[in-house]
Order: sequence, then C-alpha cells, then structure tokens
Amino acid sequence: YTFDKNTLHAVHFYATLQPLHLLCTAKLSHFIFSTLRNSALHMDMNMENNCMEDGEGETSTGLNISEGESNKKSSQAMKGNEKIDLVRSSIRKQLIPVIGMEFETEDLAFKFYNAYAYNIGFSIRRSSCHKFKSGQLRDRLFVCFAEGKREIDKRVSNVKYHRAETRCGCLARMKISCHLNDKYRVIEFVSEHNHVTTSPSKTHLFRSHRKITLAQIAEVDMADSSGIAPKAALEFLSRQAGGRESLGFIPDDYKNYLHSKRTREMKLGDTGGVLEYLQQMQLTDPNFFYAIQVDEDDLITNIFWADARMMVDYDYFGDVVCFDTTYRKNKEGRPFAMFVGVNHHKQTIIFGAALLYDETIQTFTWLFDTFVKAMSGKKPKSILTDQDAAMSAALALKWPETSHRLCIWHIYQNAAKHLSGVFEKFKDFSKDFSSCIYDYEDEDAFLNAWNSMLEKYTLVGNDWLSRLFKIREKWALIYGRQTFCADITTTQRSESMNSCIKKYVSYKYDLLRFFQHFQRLVEDRRYEELKAEFKASQSSPTLSFPVEILKHAANVYTPKVFKVFQDELCKAYDCVLHFNDEMGTISKYEVIPYGKNWQHTVTFDSTNNVTLCSCKKFEFAGILCAHALKVLSTRNVKSIPAQYILKRWTKNVKAMSAKINSSSSTNDPKVEIVRRYRELCRLHTQLATRAAGCGKAYEIVIRRLNQTFDEVDACLKEKSSQEMCEVISPVINSRSELNECINVDDDIIKVRGIKIKERVVGSSKRPKNALEKLTKKRRTRKTELQNSSSVDSICVPTTKAVPAPPSEIS
Repeated sequence: YTFDKNTLHAVHFYATLQPLHLLCTAKLSHFIFSTLRNSALHMDMNMENNCMEDGEGETSTGLNISEGESNKKSSQAMKGNEKIDLVRSSIRKQLIPVIGMEFETEDLAFKFYNAYAYNIGFSIRRSSCHKFKSGQLRDRLFVCFAEGKREIDKRVSNVKYHRAETRCGCLARMKISCHLNDKYRVIEFVSEHNHVTTSPSKTHLFRSHRKITLAQIAEVDMADSSGIAPKAALEFLSRQAGGRESLGFIPDDYKNYLHSKRTREMKLGDTGGVLEYLQQMQLTDPNFFYAIQVDEDDLITNIFWADARMMVDYDYFGDVVCFDTTYRKNKEGRPFAMFVGVNHHKQTIIFGAALLYDETIQTFTWLFDTFVKAMSGKKPKSILTDQDAAMSAALALKWPETSHRLCIWHIYQNAAKHLSGVFEKFKDFSKDFSSCIYDYEDEDAFLNAWNSMLEKYTLVGNDWLSRLFKIREKWALIYGRQTFCADITTTQRSESMNSCIKKYVSYKYDLLRFFQHFQRLVEDRRYEELKAEFKASQSSPTLSFPVEILKHAANVYTPKVFKVFQDELCKAYDCVLHFNDEMGTISKYEVIPYGKNWQHTVTFDSTNNVTLCSCKKFEFAGILCAHALKVLSTRNVKSIPAQYILKRWTKNVKAMSAKINSSSSTNDPKVEIVRRYRELCRLHTQLATRAAGCGKAYEIVIRRLNQTFDEVDACLKEKSSQEMCEVISPVINSRSELNECINVDDDIIKVRGIKIKERVVGSSKRPKNALEKLTKKRRTRKTELQNSSSVDSICVPTTKAVPAPPSEIS
C-alpha cells in the first residue's frame, strides 16, 4: 500500500480496521474506529458518487425494486457488484470468505461473514440448518438480508400501514458444514448480489451490525438507575463513541432493551422486586437493616429500612429527630415516613425510612419499636412531629422518656384555621400569640400572658385554644428550653426533604423504582456532607473581628455552626451588662439585649467558668448565647469553656468513626465492566488520535492491535457463554431464590404480596394545610401572621383502629 495520497490512506485504514473492530470485543477497539472513521468519509463519498452516476438516489434505498423495471434492476445490480469488487480489492484476502476456510464454531463463522458484510455494505441472517442425531449442528446457511420473498399474509387487508419491502430474492450466501475434525468448513460462497449495497456510513443501520455490548449495557443500566432520561443518555453515549454511526446500536435498540428490562422486573411483581432489592442491599452492606409487617392474610403492610451509614449518623446526631408522613408515595396514598435529623454542618440527614399502609396507632407503634431495634436500642432525646393524634399516642406508648415537641409552624397553621376571624379582626393578635410561644422564661409569666390574651380578644372558653392549652408542654418554649433540640422548633427539615423527594421519584413509579431512586437522594445528601467536610478541613472562616474566643471557635466548630456563634458574639457587644450580686465564686449579672425591654439573668462561677443563662439557649441549641458571651468577655475568658463545646457541632465529631463498607465499595461486576471500558476508551482514543497523523505510526498501531486482538480472542474463548450471561445479568432469575419465606423465631411466614390500598384521586403532592388553602383563596387579604438486617420483626396488626385520646387536637 502507498500513502502518498490521503484518499488511499483512508481506504486502507478504514478497510483494515473495520473488520477487526467487528471480530473483536467492542470494548477494546470500538473507539479507535469511531475516532478515526471521519478520515474515511472522503472515500465513502467517492464511492457513492461512482454508484450514483445516473441519479438513482441513495444506494441504501435501492431495495424496493418495482416490477417491470428489469433493465433498471440489472443496471443497479451491475453497479452494485462493481462497487463490491472495488471494496473487496481494498480488503485483505484473509478477511474474504473462500471455500475451504475453517472455523472453530458456528458463531465464529457468523461473526466472520458479518464482518465481511459490514465492509461490503449489506446485512446477513441465519437461515436453514441441519443437525446430527446427537444434536450437534451439521451445517448452517448464512444468507443476505434480501434473500427470498415476503410471504403473503391473509391479514394484509386489515393492516393500515405496510412495512417497506426489503427482500428481493438475493442469492448471496455462505454455507458451512461440520467435518471430521469438528470444525466448520465453508462449502459454498456466493458474493454477487442482485441489489445495490449501501455505503460504509450507513451499514451500521443494518440489524446484524447492531448490538449493545456488555460495557454499554452497564452504562445504560447506570443511566437508568440514575434517573437520566433515555434521550440524554443516548446522546451522551453517542458523543462518547464519536458519533451515532460509531455507537453500534440505534435509539430503537436502546428503548427495546429498557422495555425488556422492565418486563423482566415486572415478572417478579412489586413484592418480589422489593424483597430482592432489600436482600441485595443486605449483600452489599452486611449491616443493612430492614423489617416488614404483614397482616393476618400474610400481605405486606409496612416496610422499614436503614443502612449502616444511617445507623452511624444516628449514633452521632440522633439526639434530635424530626418525623413526618406528609409525602404520599403514589395514587394509593401510601404515606412515606422519614426519620431525619441535623448533622454538624447544619444539614438534614436521614436516619431511616418507611413505606406505610396507613397512619394508625398500630402502624406507628410498630414503626417506632422497629426503629429503636435498628438503632441498637437508642432512643432520641427529642422528637418533633406534627399534631397527629395517632402519632402522639404511639410515642407516649413506646418512647415515654423522649421529649415530644410539636412543630410550631403547624401550630400557626391550625391557629389560622380555627381563629381566622380573630387574625383578620385584630392585627395585634398574631404578635401576642407568638409572644406566648417564644418569649417567656418563667412559667408564671407565660400563664399570665396567656390569660391576658384570652381576655383581651374575648377568647375565654374557646374550644380549640382550651385543647391547645392542655398540651402546652409540647409547644410552648417555656417548657422546652431545658431540653436539647439542636435549635429546631419545626418539622421544616422533614418538609424540605419531602420536597427533595419529588425531584427523584414520581408517583407513577412502582415500588421497586421508588426504592431505587430514593437511594439516589440518600447518596446525594451524603455527597453534600462530603463537600462540607472538605470545605471545613481545607479552609478557615472569615472573622468579623480578631478576638481570641472567635479564633478558638473557628478552630473547633464547623463553618455553619461557627457563623451562628459569631452572630451571638456580635450581639453580645450590643448588650448592656449590670452586676447584680456575688456569693463567693458565683457572680450574678443582668444582661439587657439592645433595643429590648426585658433582661436575662446570667450566673458565673469563676472556679470552673460555668455560665448559666435564664434564656437556656445552650441547653436548647448547644451554643452559648449572647448574654453568656457578654459575661465571659467581661470576666476576661479568652476561649470557649470545654463544657460548652458540644461535640456534635465540632469538625472532628466523626474522626473516630469506624469505616463502614457501604454500597460504594461493592464488587458489582457491572461497575467493574464500566470502569475497564472507560479506561480502555480513554487510552485508545489518545492512541488513535496520535497515530492517525503519521503513516508509519499508523502501521505500528495496526500491527500491534492485530496481535492484541488475537490475544483477546484467545482469552475470551476461555470464558463459557454461561459465564458471560452471569456477568450480563447478575440478577436472581429464580423465584425460589427470592427469600419470600421469612424466618422469624423459627416460624415461617409466607409473604403473599403487598397489601393494596383503595386508590385515591390525586398525586404525590403532600396534603395542603388550612393556611395554605386559605392563602390560595384569599391572596389579596394577607394577615400579619402570613407575613411573619434481615427482617427483624413481623407484627400482625388488628383491623380495628384505636381512637385517638380526646386531649389531642386535630
């Protein structure tokens, strides 16, 4: 071959590389071909022009031959065969079928003939065959895709749209026969076609030349599990391959694969799919915990799950938990419940999740009991919920020692519902109502303010306020300041997580897809924490003013917590300090915030720097208040006393945590295939790009690649087809392998399915509260308020719900 002209160079390169690409595994050679195929387009255009001198149109559309045009047909066939001769002259002889050529297997013969067909510009298919009595294949006939004629179907008259005719009786073929040495020998080969073959740029559209490789299957599965739309995923794969022509399959193949995948998953059903998913999670994470509850008919009603990372997070930050069930999974209206908290970066983290059947006392009792078992018996110090009566009753039954706080935001919503006329009539009511919730530090002052508010607005005897007052210990801060709540007064963190879920799942999803895509949310939240950890370790916050106590806070606290501390320190410099009394080492001060008409009492012990403030911010939020910092500054304390550095807010709270083998370290064969595939693509793309510009370098690459292909072929032959199938589909195919028989205390309970709720009209949007509905109807009338491990337990619930305590408000 000579390389004095770019065209000849391209013809030689294209003709030699393409058959090798088809003969060998796609993950080794696919990208070399796709990166440099553009250099062969010039040859492609010349060939098309030679075959279209008479203006016959696209060569690939020359398959529909009208009757009565025999001259035109023969002319096209002659030109097509001339084109075949031209292409064959550029292909190495050992890549052209000849009679007597031998192959180890029938599949290798098919691949060889298919590679030849790719270069010539046609497609092939398997036709007739004969077998020995032993079942071994005796002979096989491979024919052109245009061989034969379409059979007449009696239903043709009822078809509205007819498919284009593609068969024209082409006789091109290759036949192989098994000989004594158990090898298959070519005994017949016909190269002439009676139709026009297509050009190399369109050959990839033929069916026999389209195939989704193992690596591409892994990429497609990952894209699907990541929530990437098929169109976007296909565009990415096409660009990665160097164009759609080099991808190896078309969009229809992509959609068909996803459809087949969904069909396989549907065979398991919701029950089998969910149980398989939970068991696979437990295989990748031995500490993964899940539990289900079944009813008397052995139907699954409730499911709870938590992985090892959730348990570790709960161990560090589980002192305060927010619990909410306002998100509805699907049209059945199943509540989706999450236990969430706040980490040392002030980020919302997930401790566990549950898919419930209903919101009865029995359901919540099982759920709270299961959650504690998953968390090794540890109960939270505080839990914040909405004003659900069944939830409150279950908490009182199962977690009596846990401080149950009601969401202040929900209190306001219910106030707007029951006292809407009062809010509209009296502008000061919102301020007085808010003051009763937040401002008072003494119980007597709170009670006096409450009674004064009732008398001022003539609300004495109001039924809703009377029931609200009976549970005042759950919402008035005067009764909750001494309990640590991580500075949380509402369940807005749960509400915000519900909003995030909608970005990952749809109410149209089945249960299996819901579980899979919820895991994406969990992983994204953890990545946000990872970024916050990196920022905290690799940067230092900016100080408002260079004082020693602020420098100390910047060293120990995370950036988010440091900002809160710095804000309190800034407020401290605006406070007015009055000395009150001193008894030995204990001093008492009165601190008045700037612009306020009330004061806070702060006591200071000089022996151990113990500082106590009547506002109890440290007890409630874990950070010293401005009043205490004012006293410390006055007493010349230059660093935060050790007893006031809450470990949960520090940078190194997780420094001693054990390494958890999470799903990110799994030995998933699909993940490994993708990793190898991308590495090979990167290296060979670089190699092809550099070698394409030099003829000598190109020869070196081709020679070495031929050797590499032979070695790869020898390696792949050692793998049986069964092993390859296991790599492609590591899913459990047998229903018997799904552990649907769940062992609990040596008793076997057969899970028959998931209990179906009566379908309701609606979507996954959370239920609207009273204030939101009122605001939507009256947008022009704004009140002041609006501006301000294996299955651990199986319980069989009773069908009759226990009535809520009359003391709880709705």
